Amino acid sequence: MTLRQPWAAVATGLALLVTAATVPSLAGALVPRAEAQTSAPQKVLRISAIPDQKPEKLNRLYGLVADELGRQLGVKVTYVPVVDYAAAVTAFRTGDLDLVWFGGLTGVQARLQKPGAKVLAQRDIDVAFHSVFIANTRSGLQQVRDVKGLAELKGKRFTFGSESSTSGRLMPQYFLAKAGVKLTDFAGGAPGFSGSHDATIALVQSGAYDAGAVNEQVWKSSLHDRKVDRTKVIPIWRTPGYPDYHWIAQPDLDQRFGKGFTGRITQAFVSLRRTNAAQAPILELFGAQQFVPAKADQYDVIEKVGRQIGKIR
Repeated sequence: MTLRQPWAAVATGLALLVTAATVPSLAGALVPRAEAQTSAPQKVLRISAIPDQKPEKLNRLYGLVADELGRQLGVKVTYVPVVDYAAAVTAFRTGDLDLVWFGGLTGVQARLQKPGAKVLAQRDIDVAFHSVFIANTRSGLQQVRDVKGLAELKGKRFTFGSESSTSGRLMPQYFLAKAGVKLTDFAGGAPGFSGSHDATIALVQSGAYDAGAVNEQVWKSSLHDRKVDRTKVIPIWRTPGYPDYHWIAQPDLDQRFGKGFTGRITQAFVSLRRTNAAQAPILELFGAQQFVPAKADQYDVIEKVGRQIGKIR
């Protein structure tokens, strides 16, 4: 008995040594799992845009934007669609969206609700953007020479786009007022609100409304894509230029993603080129040749008009 116990201890020791020699790979395999449990989640830049066109076009465009920004910035970028213009402003205010493509009016609304928000970039066409008044050919309306000619719209069935659209409501209403046309002057005592520029074109073309006001870029795109029947709908007046769409970022992106991150976003947009095969489709869908830096004070006139018609208080 006394001889067996020492040999048993030795055998046990040898077994432990053999086990230890064969376990390192297992021990090593457990380390990454522990690290994964303690590592911080990946930062995600959440982008969105006012839903001014059909969802399928928006999904394609901002999917491409997310991919390009992710490539240039080295972070994960996700496009988050919203149901309407007001939802985009609200989600930006609550911090659920980091970077949003706003129109002139919604951009002003967003910045007023989120002090410190930063205006980054606009398209070349947004420096002096235009709306187009269109009419159904059966309405009897013809092209007008100046803003006073919009008085011909009195008594007609008229539709704007979204209630918060700069090019589909705010500025068209401003120019209508210059022509002496009040909203109660339209047939039925009020205008319609289609919800988007595409819908406005479709409604006027169908004859549901005699006339409407749309974003010039969407109008041109619809003409190019042959989605407009020129025998049924015609442009009757183009507005003077005004500042419109622009990218706006949350005020804390540099703190969250690193120093200079907001400036890198601006540079990413400004660097887009039609000669780049990956970037060209983005500019094509935006209807622009390039992006340029933008400043908040460019939109002072939009804020002024917004207050005049009660869209900003």
